Amino acid sequence: MIGVAILGATGSVGRNTLDVLERHPDAYRVVSLAARSDARRLAELCLRHRPDIAVMEQAEAAAELERRLRDAGAATRVAAGAAAIEALARDPSAGVVMAAISGAAGLRSTLAAAGAGKRLLLANKESVVMAGDLLLAAVRSGGATLIPIDSEHNAIFQCLPAGARAGERPAGVRRLLLTASGGPFLGWTAAAMARASPEQACAHPRWSMGRKISVDSATLMNKGLELIEATVLFGMEPRDVSVVVHPQSIVHSLVEYVDGSTLAQLGSPDMRTPIAQSLAWPGRIAAGVEFLDLARAGPLEFAAPDRARFPCLGLAEAAARSGGAACAWLNAADEVAVQAFLDKQLNFGDIPGVIERVMNDAPGGALKDLDAVLAADAGARERARAVLAASGGLARSSLA
Repeated sequence: MIGVAILGATGSVGRNTLDVLERHPDAYRVVSLAARSDARRLAELCLRHRPDIAVMEQAEAAAELERRLRDAGAATRVAAGAAAIEALARDPSAGVVMAAISGAAGLRSTLAAAGAGKRLLLANKESVVMAGDLLLAAVRSGGATLIPIDSEHNAIFQCLPAGARAGERPAGVRRLLLTASGGPFLGWTAAAMARASPEQACAHPRWSMGRKISVDSATLMNKGLELIEATVLFGMEPRDVSVVVHPQSIVHSLVEYVDGSTLAQLGSPDMRTPIAQSLAWPGRIAAGVEFLDLARAGPLEFAAPDRARFPCLGLAEAAARSGGAACAWLNAADEVAVQAFLDKQLNFGDIPGVIERVMNDAPGGALKDLDAVLAADAGARERARAVLAASGGLARSSLA
């Protein structure tokens, strides 16, 4: 029995992970669950999967979770705080850690799992974007196995030659191609996009995701962050990672080799496939997904991204070329701008402008330790809030 810890259990990746694990009760056991604040949903998961311990980042939520579990007669222990989540990541009873806490909040626990030598299933791309060098160093020093969960990076992982190692350029690989669905605004004009509501931005045509990542998909910033992630995880130069729009979301990414071969991973748009692949690697287990029927799927389309309508992609590419602090600033500025949009304090069309103004002040250079990463993140957030305040909210009246 392999023990599994799921950090970010109430999100879409966490719930899909539990769905896959439930299909293989003789091979895996859920030993711990963690979430930020949704005590009701985490209580439901605890009652269903019976972990030894559950952790809420927020103390009030942990108290509510403890009440709910006590009333239900559950034996699961409850703890609170970021330090308790880090402890779950290091716990010897969990050989596998699903790192699915989104945003900068997932950084410390991801690093903890890597340093403890876990099989690290990485769904927290922000950890790579903010602190890629630190994460790879922790993986090496701890003897961890890092397998990416993002459908694009997992697809690349599946197409790499045997023996490929995290952070090192694979032998014979010329280029990586990340596919992008194009998001909900693929066919929209720039003028219509500028007025889009949070509800429209979160209505992804192919994937069911959280609100922040859905907005990133709508701006193509998600693909920009994935480009940075690919350069770190696979040891590639930014110029050797390209983005191609593929609305059907069937080809999840491609690897081009120096001999002219291009390998692609195909499948239905279902996160349970990369989760199952990562849990069982180098073997395979059933994931419960709908199998791909290419005859029914119809034509597969590919196109270059429209950089004029989606300037966030260019901002991310520039940060990837600079590396270090620039990537941390990009991630923080994006989180602040997206939250302002979701709070109806910013127009969708103004998200790239806020990020660009923040990036104009981004310092250069590498980030040598965790304190430097956290300081860069805090500085960028402060600058982003100042940009928003100076603009007067940019869009409060039009979104009120």
